[in-house]
Amino acid sequence: MHDFPPRVDAYTPAETSRPDTRSPARFLGWLLRVQWDVVALLGVTGLVWFLPGALSPLLLGKAIDSGVLHGDMWATLGWAGVLTLVIVVGAAAGIANHTFVVRGWLIALYGTQKLVTRKAVQLGHVLSRRLPTGEVLSISSSDSNTFGQTIEIVSRTIGAMSAFVLVCALMFTTSPPLGWVVVIAAPLLVGAASPVLRPLNHAQTAERTRTGELTSMATDIVSGLRILRGIGGERTFGNNYAALSQKVRRLGVATGTWQAVTETISVLLSGLLLVALVWLGSHEMLEGRLSVGQLISFVGYALFMVWPLQTFFEFAEKWVQGLVSARKAIALLAPELPFSEGAEPLSPRPRLVDAVSGVAVEPGRFLAVVSAVPEESAALADRLGRYLPTLQGAQENDDDDSELRGRRARLARESREARRAEVAERDRDLGGGEWGVSADGVDYSRLPLASLRRTVVVSDTASQLFAGTLQQAVDPWGTHTLEQAQEVLHAAAAEDVYAGLPGGWQGRVDELGRGLSGGQRQRVVLARALLLDPEVLVLVEPTSAVDAHTEARIAERVVEHRRGRTTVVMTASPLLLHHVDEVSLLVDGREVARGTHADLLADPRYRSIVGRGMEDDE
Repeated sequence: MHDFPPRVDAYTPAETSRPDTRSPARFLGWLLRVQWDVVALLGVTGLVWFLPGALSPLLLGKAIDSGVLHGDMWATLGWAGVLTLVIVVGAAAGIANHTFVVRGWLIALYGTQKLVTRKAVQLGHVLSRRLPTGEVLSISSSDSNTFGQTIEIVSRTIGAMSAFVLVCALMFTTSPPLGWVVVIAAPLLVGAASPVLRPLNHAQTAERTRTGELTSMATDIVSGLRILRGIGGERTFGNNYAALSQKVRRLGVATGTWQAVTETISVLLSGLLLVALVWLGSHEMLEGRLSVGQLISFVGYALFMVWPLQTFFEFAEKWVQGLVSARKAIALLAPELPFSEGAEPLSPRPRLVDAVSGVAVEPGRFLAVVSAVPEESAALADRLGRYLPTLQGAQENDDDDSELRGRRARLARESREARRAEVAERDRDLGGGEWGVSADGVDYSRLPLASLRRTVVVSDTASQLFAGTLQQAVDPWGTHTLEQAQEVLHAAAAEDVYAGLPGGWQGRVDELGRGLSGGQRQRVVLARALLLDPEVLVLVEPTSAVDAHTEARIAERVVEHRRGRTTVVMTASPLLLHHVDEVSLLVDGREVARGTHADLLADPRYRSIVGRGMEDDE
């Protein structure tokens, strides 16, 4: 049994780390198997919790027939005592059941969040190629909560079904015709709601999809608010957000409407069964086949039947919600890293050669790569770090499938899944074979990926800061001394960040570094990369957001700090190029010249690129 509060571990190679992602129903079944002990206890306590409602009519009828009608006070008190005991036991079971409900809910909630975190860490940059950011956030928040709700309703349905079978047995022992009425009518009543479940599923899927898109849009707006304000685009993006939020609102209304229809059918049909049982029981008593106490028992049975029947309807509704959330979850949890890897050892000071560009990175040297097309040098950085290239264009377009219904909605969903599968197939083709970059003559595909990630670190313009203290921003691992952190802060010319934050190293840095300028954020990111001190450090435009005076200090200090270790910088800044050991010139993605900055200035192709930088500096 899990401790309470429950321990949730989704990181060990246990069953909890291997969800069944073959289908939404199998995923929900896996969730139930993981918590089989909690589900079993919920089923048992749920049955005992239902017992007062199931047995009270029987005990009340016995008290009336054997005690009240015969004037036997002791018989009346005896049955009343038994009824009181059943109620007390049911109340205690209700308290225990609620405790287990919270336990199961928390396990599903935090277990899913840990699975999402674990998968995000495993996929790394591949994650954004599979799902939008908002979709991942929605799975971690709203869907994880839905899974807790699903486990609760499944367990409660087990208890309701057990109580339903018990009451049917009691009815059969007293009046078989009425028992057959319940046994035959109950499945028909529950099945009557099945036509509503399909449109409910469509509505919930559409609402869930648009909610994820809305979260993604909000994330993009917040992260790019500074730029949007700079170009006056916040109103346009705000209007787009408002329009999409209205779509989500309308879809929420549609979903709520279908949920209301389901609940209406539940109440209506349960009430009709109640009326039918009371009517039939009254006629049975008038014909002498039931006593007064038995009639009262049957009325109580009929009233009780409303409870499990509505639980069955609720199960159908929430199971559909669970399937919708499970479909989204398996889209995140199913993909694996597309990279093939071997077990050949990686030397501590490797010589790297990129076959596409012909660039060779010599150990212990500081190399700058210059290209008239920044995307070419950035692609080289991705190859050196073994990262998949950036996706071109929009990640995916749902074509307003939220407004579609029936077959068109299914086709739109299948089209979206086919686009994701196409991207995944391209990634497997690219990452599953020879990579094209070798370390000491060994292709990346035959090296352990974890060892490669430790040895070769890429810090580019997409690197971000997390909320926390300045010390946590520079040293998120907490494995370095204060002197080492101060050294890299100096090397990145970021002393003004330390001086400007109240509290110094313990000063707070907002998420994405919102309280810092663009140049300050860039320098803190650079300091973080320098503190990691990998054998091979690849920097992509590390000074693009700073002024010339700061850039000059960074160029001198970073080159000195990295002396003797392999460093590659993608830049066209003359201030940096002046200090590096050698420069590689790319034209159409291929190395066409190599030498020092002073030597390459004689090449008109090189001079035309770096000359723009010198004019900007002047």
